[in-house]
Parts: sequence; C-alpha cells; structure tokens
Amino acid sequence: METFPEKVDVVGTGISATTLRDVVDHILSPPDEGLMVAISNVHAVMTARKDQALAKALTGADIATTDGMPLAWALRWLGHAGQERVGGLKVHLATIEAGLEDRVGHFFYGSTPETLDRMERNLRARYPEVNITGMYSPPYGPIDEEELDKVLAEIRDSRTKVVWVGLGVPKQEVWIHQVRDRLPGVSLVGVGAVYDWVAGNVSVAPEWMQNAGLEWFYRLMKEPRRLWRRYIYNNPAYLVLLAGQVVMHKVRRSKGGNS
Repeated sequence: METFPEKVDVVGTGISATTLRDVVDHILSPPDEGLMVAISNVHAVMTARKDQALAKALTGADIATTDGMPLAWALRWLGHAGQERVGGLKVHLATIEAGLEDRVGHFFYGSTPETLDRMERNLRARYPEVNITGMYSPPYGPIDEEELDKVLAEIRDSRTKVVWVGLGVPKQEVWIHQVRDRLPGVSLVGVGAVYDWVAGNVSVAPEWMQNAGLEWFYRLMKEPRRLWRRYIYNNPAYLVLLAGQVVMHKVRRSKGGNS
C-alpha cells in the first residue's frame, strides 16, 4: 500500500509535512488507483472551514502541500522544524522538468482557450521536449455527464500521467475528488493560479516576498478588486486560529514533558 506524507492539522485541514522533491516523486509515480494532490494555501484552508465539499475533498487528498509560507510556518510551529514551502509553480515546473527524459504526458484541464494557448507556447519555448497530451477549457458552470465522459475518455486514451487542473479553489479540488476514481494510475493536481503565471497573464511575486510570507500582499496589489475580500478576512482570521492552536500544542507538549 502506498505511503504518503504525514498530514498535520492546521486550523482544521490536514496539510502534508513533505518536500518539493517528495511531492514530485509521488506525482511521477502514482499508485494504480491514482493520486490526488491539493496545492493548499491559507485561502483553501479557511474556505474549507465553511465549505463542506472542499473540506471533504482536502481530507481525501493524498497530499496537500504548503503553498505559501504561512502554512509552512504553521507546520514548523506544530512540530515539523524545517518544513519548506511547497508552492504550486515550483511543483508544476519541477514535475515537468523531472519527467522530460521519460516523456511523461501532461494534460491541462481548466481556464480559457486563450490562457491555455499562451501557456502551451511558453511551456514549449522553455521545455521543447515537453509532452502535452491534451488541453480542455470547460464551459462556464457545470458540464453535463456526457461531456465529462468524453473528457475523461480522452485523458485515459492519451496515456497521460499527470492532469493539471486549473479551476481555482474550491472548484478544482471538488472536481478532482469527484473524478479521481475514473482515472486510475493518473496523478491529478489542482494548481489554481499557476496557469495564469505560466501563461504570463499575472506576474509572480519576487522570491524574497514569497520567503517573507508576503506573496498574498503582492497578489493583492496586482488584483485588488478580485482579491481584497479574500485577504482582508482570511489572513487575520487564520492568524488568530493558528495562534490558539500553537498555544495549545505547546501546552500539551509541556504537560507531556513533565509527566
């Protein structure tokens, strides 16, 4: 039976204590029943507290990464010293690079046809040998079962190893959770904003801001009208909940040490 990284409860959501290398290795070697990877950030964790479908999907994910320093810090404070940030863009590019020699197939599901086209051009310019087995831009709103059957059949017939899903939180996690049993032997990875970054629609925060836990601020400055509600509520609420959890963790450790 496949052994996945340990999950640590972070304000109600299990987040995997793992490394970029480990995540890439799992994606490139999915078990027979398939693999679900959730690139998780504070927004996903906080949304899961009130969205039961997302909470169920994240619980069912084999791996939920620390996409952002606030989650990496949480794991460090909860006993996993040295936990690194395992962000979506790094997972995406590192997986493609590691799979070039074996011609690993990648299928892209989500976003608009224009973004998919730009992303494909940029990926092929950066990795001329990348094996893109297919792309699909779903219509706005739910697709009917017949159309879904066609897409899943296309993925299976293409012998794709990795399906990247860019629908945004919580749609991508819920979609993966619903279809994963129909794609055995395939890794499904929800990557959210990675499509826009790779396509060049949105710029990536400087490394120093990412390391300082300020990627959210960079994104807020770039897209204030779309993101202000998410960050103004989620970030302070997350910090309050996490502070209480860390205090309780330290209290329990202290009592355990004195027993």
